[in-house]
Amino acid sequence: MIRTGEEYRESIRDGREVYIDGERVRDVPSHPMFKPIVDVRAHIYDMAHDPKLSSVMTYLDPTIGEVNAIGPKLPHTRDDWRAKRAAVDAILDDIGGVVTRIGDETVGEMWSLYDGQSLLNQVDPAFSENIRRHVAHAVHHDPFHVSANTDPKGDRSRRPQDQDPDMLLHVVRETNRGIVVRGAKYETAAAYANQAFVKPTIANWGDDELSDYAIGFVVDMGHPGLKHICRTGFAGRRPIEDYPLANRFDEIDTLVVFDDVEIPWENVLFYRHTQAAAYIRATLYRYSAFPFIQRTMHVADLLIGTALFNVRQTGLDRQQAVQEKLAALAVYREGINAHLTAAIDQAEISPGGLLMPNQSLLYTGRVLASSQLPQMMHIARELCGGQLAVTPDLATFDLPETAPWLEKFYTINEAWDATDRRKLLAFGRDLINSDYAGHRLTFQLFAQSPPFANLAAVHQSFDWDGALRRVQRAAGLSGRVLPEDDADR
Repeated sequence: MIRTGEEYRESIRDGREVYIDGERVRDVPSHPMFKPIVDVRAHIYDMAHDPKLSSVMTYLDPTIGEVNAIGPKLPHTRDDWRAKRAAVDAILDDIGGVVTRIGDETVGEMWSLYDGQSLLNQVDPAFSENIRRHVAHAVHHDPFHVSANTDPKGDRSRRPQDQDPDMLLHVVRETNRGIVVRGAKYETAAAYANQAFVKPTIANWGDDELSDYAIGFVVDMGHPGLKHICRTGFAGRRPIEDYPLANRFDEIDTLVVFDDVEIPWENVLFYRHTQAAAYIRATLYRYSAFPFIQRTMHVADLLIGTALFNVRQTGLDRQQAVQEKLAALAVYREGINAHLTAAIDQAEISPGGLLMPNQSLLYTGRVLASSQLPQMMHIARELCGGQLAVTPDLATFDLPETAPWLEKFYTINEAWDATDRRKLLAFGRDLINSDYAGHRLTFQLFAQSPPFANLAAVHQSFDWDGALRRVQRAAGLSGRVLPEDDADR
C-alpha cells in the first residue's frame, strides 16, 4: 500500500498549527522554508512507483498480497537488512544529498518496544497489543514517522516535580477515552511528518515506580492541541546556486508543544511504568542506529569527493601530504562501512524474535562515525583551502563589471573553467563551512543521544567476558575472574 508523493503532501494539509520565522504557516507543503524538504520526502514516496527503482524500494508482502515499502519492514533476515541498506543508498544517491529524518531511521525505535512486549504485559496486555498494531500500521501504510525524545528539561539538577512540571512531558489526567498530556518535545521533521513515537528522556527513575512522566505513545502530528514552533529554516535565505545543500536538504527542527492533548488509549504504548520507560531508553537505538550510521557514511563520501575534486583541480593530488589526508578520510569512511557490513554479518536474534544488527559492532560504529566527523570535516577544509571562505557569490560572478576578473582568476586550465570552480567551492562551503554545515554537525553529535551516552551503549553491549577469558587462559589465572563468578564485585 505504497503512497504517492502527492498523497503524502495532502496528508499534512490537516490544519496543523505550525509557526516559523515569526509567522503562522497556512500550508506546510508550499511554504518556502518547508517546500524543499517536503518535496524530498514526496520524491522518496514517488521512487517506490518508479519502474527503475521499485524493486529496490519495495517488496511484496505475501501475507496480504500488497506492495509495501522496504523501510518499515520488520527485519527477520540478513537479506532484510541488506535490502534496507540498498534502499537508503538508492534514496541518497537519487536526491543528491543526505537527509536524516525521513522515517525509516525512526520507525525502528518502535521495534525496540516491540521486543519488550513481555514487559508491557506486566502492566496491561493492551499495551503490547497496541505496539503490535502500530508496528503493523507502519509496515502496511508507511506514514512519515518521526520520534519525539528530547524535552526542554529545565534545571536538570532538580526533579521535574520540584520545578515547573511541564519541563518534562507528563500526564495531567485520565479520561474514559485516554490520557491527557502536557509539556513539550523537540523533534526534527515533526511539522511535516504524519506521526511521532513519543517517549521519555529520563534514564534514572530512582524509586519513582509509578511516575506520570513514564509514558510512551504514538500521536498524529496534526492532532488538535499540538503546536509546532520551528526554528528558522536555511532554505530561501540565499540563492540555491550559492548554498545548494541548505536550500534543498534543511530538515526543520520543531518544539512540539502538547497543550493538554488527549491521547486515545489505543495509541498509548506504556503508562506509569518506569521499568518500561527505562527499557526503551536503554534499547531505543537497537535498530535505528544502523541507518543513522549509514547516512554518516554518505557524508564521508561527500567530504572525500569534494576534497578530491579540489586537489585535482589545483594539481595537488600527487603530493604525499595531500594523499595522507585523503587516506585519513578514506580510513574513516571504510571504518564506518566495515562496522555496518559486520553488524549485518554478525546479526543477533532480538528478545522479540527479530534480527537486530550486532549491538557491539553497531554502537562502536556509531561512536566512530560521530566522534571523528568534526576532525574529518576539518581535514576536508584543509584540502579545499582558503578559497571556501573568500569566494564571491554567483551574482558577483555574473555582474558585468566583475565577471571578466572572476573568469580570469577562477579558471584553472582548459579542463576546469571558472563556472565549475565556483560550483565546487559553493558546494564545499555549504558542506563544511556554512551555517547549515555547523548546524548539521551539532545535530550529528546529539541526534542519537550525546557522546557520553553513545559510549555508555558501547560499554553495555561489548563482550567484556571474552577479553577476560582470553587473559585468564593466557596468564594461567585460576581465581575468580569473570563477573558471574564474583557476586561481591
